[in-house]
Amino acid sequence: WRSFFCALVAAFVLQSINPFGNEHSVLFYVEYNKPWLFFELIPFLFLGIVGGLIGSLFIRANIYWCKFRKTSKLGQYPVIEVIVVACVTALFAFPNKYTRMNASELIYLLFTQCGVTNEHDICDYVDRNFTNANHAVPIAEAGYGVYTALWQLSLALVFKMIITIFTFGMKVPAGLFIPSLAMGAIVGRIVGIGMEQFVFSYHESLPWFFEGKCSQDESCITPGLYAMVGAAAVLGGVTRMTVSLIVIMFELTGGVRYIVPLMAASMASKWVGDALGRMGIYDAHIDLNGYPFLDVKDEFGHTTLAADVMQPQRNEPLAVITQDSTTVAELQQIMKSTDHNGFPVVVSRESQYLVGFVLRRDLLLAT
Repeated sequence: WRSFFCALVAAFVLQSINPFGNEHSVLFYVEYNKPWLFFELIPFLFLGIVGGLIGSLFIRANIYWCKFRKTSKLGQYPVIEVIVVACVTALFAFPNKYTRMNASELIYLLFTQCGVTNEHDICDYVDRNFTNANHAVPIAEAGYGVYTALWQLSLALVFKMIITIFTFGMKVPAGLFIPSLAMGAIVGRIVGIGMEQFVFSYHESLPWFFEGKCSQDESCITPGLYAMVGAAAVLGGVTRMTVSLIVIMFELTGGVRYIVPLMAASMASKWVGDALGRMGIYDAHIDLNGYPFLDVKDEFGHTTLAADVMQPQRNEPLAVITQDSTTVAELQQIMKSTDHNGFPVVVSRESQYLVGFVLRRDLLLAT
């Protein structure tokens, strides 16, 4: 009940402060006119695969750079490194308006649907007139502004990928969620615009699985939805999260009706990422820094002798428990004759290969 009460107070304070300047208590609130279609699961899965590839590439490159930092003289001058990276970031980010703007603003721009109030180049379509804000978005050919935005977004993707590799792990509180969401949103928006233009070019002769929903003059593809799915895919590829990732995306966007595309993309991203490397970015940094963390997913071969990991006191014989042949009377005798806090579990008396470890208190409860 304490956690529930704390969450209640936090939600009340958030709603009272209204930090995002709207009636919604989420950072990137989205509301699309068109629902997603079943055939769109194919590009959503493709975004998941791309997210897994980007995440694996980012982890490998970032860990390589962090190892170089630890083993070179660069690690002895963290302040100089921060100043140099900040200057390089400002120098190369300024010419491109998509890298010049705030990352949260970029994500929100990529998530939003083109409408009467959106005048950015990414919504520059030919002969698309919004005579009524309540009408559906008409399908249209991409204009010069859209193609210019695609080139700029591609350069922004490469820049954010490279600069995040160098910034994550520095002696500054540099986060990873927003850069990962930004990279994924860029990839998703590019794929979404590509799907939209494919439907525009062939909407008169689309195959049967489009179910006639894209044969009208209304746009059935929402590039902003692809940006949201791509953001989840890249973040999942970097962190290898699944359930918590879907919850985070729902909390950020409020898009509960898009849980299935998010789930499909996040699972594909995790499968691809795990195939290329089992550790996420945080697990990799824990392993790199040598923190005492025992991961439940790690597998260990039972080839170690119990005597190698536990030494008896005063040269006494090692008190062990066999995994199959130890009786209750023998357990009681072992606990009476020793004062150890726990006992190793071995295969047998003759083959003392370590299987596990059991605490005295667990044996007392069991017997």
